[in-house]
Amino acid sequence: MAYDEGLAQRVREEMSGFPGYAEKTMFGGIGFLLHGNMAGGVIGDSLIVRVGQGEYENALAEPHTRSFDMTGRPMRGWVVVTAHGYESDEDLANWIERGVAYALTLPAKAQ
Repeated sequence: MAYDEGLAQRVREEMSGFPGYAEKTMFGGIGFLLHGNMAGGVIGDSLIVRVGQGEYENALAEPHTRSFDMTGRPMRGWVVVTAHGYESDEDLANWIERGVAYALTLPAKAQ
């Protein structure tokens, strides 16, 4: 599955200044990591955001979101944001900020 290169570039521009930033091809898309922990990614034309279990229900209550489910079992703590949810730079930055905030609460992984 190909992923939206334009969206990936927008995410990259928002995240690349953070210490411990890395990218990894996965799930047929691209993941964006901080200190080895995924903050989010792009699969197809969707933005995937790791918000954590504490913010999961709040994130799902927002427009243009749904559960992240690749195997028939939703991944709690992760949401899919469709194109209308990240259209504006402000909306995209908000979602990225949420993923970054959660990823930074996790212990760094050996790289």
